Amino acid sequence: MNELTTVRAYLKELRMTPRKVALVAALVRGRTVEDALVILNHTPKRAAKPLAKLIASARANATNNHGLKAEGLKITTLSVTSGSRLKRFRPVSRGMAHPFQKRTSNVLIEVSGEIKPAKKPTKTPETEDKKGDK
Repeated sequence: MNELTTVRAYLKELRMTPRKVALVAALVRGRTVEDALVILNHTPKRAAKPLAKLIASARANATNNHGLKAEGLKITTLSVTSGSRLKRFRPVSRGMAHPFQKRTSNVLIEVSGEIKPAKKPTKTPETEDKKGDK
């Protein structure tokens, strides 16, 4: 009866390097959603805020779109991969330029949890009156 369903959320082209984002992601990987949000709210890293927003978005997707229970949601997958790179140049001495890259990250999160039990339809006085008329 307790079916586990998985819901995904993506964050693409985050303007932070994947290495720095992966450090923060390692703190919350495998935890419950509530624990992860508390940890990220107290983490003094710049990558913590976008990850917290992504986890909150995955929780909202799971409860509103897929009918999962909000309590007991667990992070099953949290992967950080490199996104596209912006190639730029920095001017240096003697009229030269040195290239560098502004890196981006793609983050995938999967949360799993139990499906809410279906609510029974409530009887309204109008429907009872219609049945009695026949």
